[in-house]
Amino acid sequence: MSLEIGFVGLGAMGLPMAANLLASGHRVTVWNRTLSRAEPLSGKGAVIAPRAADTVRPGGVLVSMVADDAALAELVAGEAALAERLGQGGIHISMSTVAPATTRELAELHRRTGSTLVAAPVFGRPDAAAARRLWICVSGPAAAKATAQPILEAVGQRVFDFGEVTEAANVAKISGNFLIAAAMEAMSEAFTLAEKNGVDRSALATMLGQTLFACPVYQGYGGAIANRRHSPPGFRLPLGLKDVEIVLRSAREVNTPMPMASLLRDRFVHALAMGRADLDWSALALGAREDAGLTD
Repeated sequence: MSLEIGFVGLGAMGLPMAANLLASGHRVTVWNRTLSRAEPLSGKGAVIAPRAADTVRPGGVLVSMVADDAALAELVAGEAALAERLGQGGIHISMSTVAPATTRELAELHRRTGSTLVAAPVFGRPDAAAARRLWICVSGPAAAKATAQPILEAVGQRVFDFGEVTEAANVAKISGNFLIAAAMEAMSEAFTLAEKNGVDRSALATMLGQTLFACPVYQGYGGAIANRRHSPPGFRLPLGLKDVEIVLRSAREVNTPMPMASLLRDRFVHALAMGRADLDWSALALGAREDAGLTD
């Protein structure tokens, strides 16, 4: 089934996702703050909108994939007023990693305008987005999720439904990102221990990634951390700090201590202080080496 879709946010993740929607036969109108980012999609059949508001038609479907909570709130409730423009019957599929509280507030705004917000944040890096290999968490009203399903299937390999509370998918997403960051910290400490005892970091990472921890996070990030390969970034370090801070704010809202998240926040802040903002978020691992006196 071909749908008419508005798509805002053509960053490292949004661009290949929009391209996959076009490849699946959907009609897509795209917008990005830097309009030149949209040009590669023109030859693939996309309509390039001069303003975010021009991606939306009343009662239509909008997909957003933007950097953070502030950008999403500005598009939905600010000058672009995308919730109001969607109006009665409209559906907004929010695929960004944002705070559950932000989704909750924006979902209420959508309800007041007669439209519906579906949360659908994704797990996967830009290469996974290009290959349609994203894992997608989804939550929101059942009817809106049914409309969203063919869109999600066009950009991901599997969809996990977390029910009708709209922000539930965001809770799942930030929980997962916390676990990824915690795994990176654990690997960085273990590999530093090995290095200081004369054991090859890369050999240890390979063994663990093929045995006890044979999973994508330990295999992919394990190799990067063991070999100190943090560029080019698939997910920039400041975004890692943003996500950990979302975890901590969300934990405070429900009085849930998360001491590891506090440690991770400090790791990210240290990495930024060391001038690593343009590296991958796995560069937080460099802090463990520095703590151990390894600076080469």
